[in-house]
Amino acid sequence: MPFPLRMTATMTSYLLKKRLQGREKFPLVMMLEPLHACNLTCTGCGRIREYEATIREKLTVEQCLRAVEDCGAPIISICGGEPMIYPPLGELVAELLKRKKYIYLCTNGMFIQKRLQEFQPSPRFFFNVHLDGLEETHDLCVERKGVFRAAIEGIKTAKAAGFLVCTNTTIYKETDMGEVEAMLDYLQTLGCDGHMLSPAYSYSAVQVKEIFMDRAVIREKFRDIDRLFRKFKLNSSPVYVEFLKGTRELTCTAWGNPTYNTKGWKGPCYLMTDAHHPTFQQFLNRTPWEKYGYGKDPRCENCMVHCGYEPSAALGVNRKLGDTLKMMAWALRS
Repeated sequence: MPFPLRMTATMTSYLLKKRLQGREKFPLVMMLEPLHACNLTCTGCGRIREYEATIREKLTVEQCLRAVEDCGAPIISICGGEPMIYPPLGELVAELLKRKKYIYLCTNGMFIQKRLQEFQPSPRFFFNVHLDGLEETHDLCVERKGVFRAAIEGIKTAKAAGFLVCTNTTIYKETDMGEVEAMLDYLQTLGCDGHMLSPAYSYSAVQVKEIFMDRAVIREKFRDIDRLFRKFKLNSSPVYVEFLKGTRELTCTAWGNPTYNTKGWKGPCYLMTDAHHPTFQQFLNRTPWEKYGYGKDPRCENCMVHCGYEPSAALGVNRKLGDTLKMMAWALRS
């Protein structure tokens, strides 16, 4: 199955509780950015440019934990920047595990070997290693040679120590999907526990715009996604897969994946910044959600990223007859 059974049960219980409470907007995955500093300058990443003025700032562990409690999401994605250069990362992960959170530690993988002793294997904890292709392609994307090999060694070391490891791949205009399939074949031999594929999104802080796609190109790029979905452990729901290949539409539910960083709760979403809010409730209540999304804000026209649309599938937004069975079969497949 794409996720541990306990995680699936936790999410199902959480969703049911929120529905019984009559809640329409609530978080599923919190994106926690304890810092924006990074050891790389990846072509498709805008964080180090968007937050250039505050690049040296870091959240304290206490600030991170308060934000996690404020939000209440069952899953925490620790990202950045490169979280593996956040000094008290081991302490933060341990505290989140005490609070029964599920954790995806998003990393370029270069420091896994160096800091692995700070963590303990847990069914609630995943290393989520970013890889955009095989060695030559990935090193080109991150603008440094040797990164792919370091990430692979990190994956091997983590798996040998009993950790759960998944990968995250961004698909660009020039991405060769045949190479992506070859990369996933190779990662399966390392025992990786899941993979996510998501189309790149052109946001203002990224300087190289030519690498991004419009919706038509995205759907052409993902036309063979069904075969990859059957072949690999993709952490993408069947409803989101249908959206990627163009057989259905979804409404963006960015509030399902809120982002907290050194400036507060980032609104409206992980990729667009119109405001920062001091509390999660203010982020939820003061963001003019009706103004955002496909056909409303021109910045949203070509966005199909998982953090905006995967929650829509889980929450049953735009649901159709048979979706529940599809989601259940996907959650329980071997």
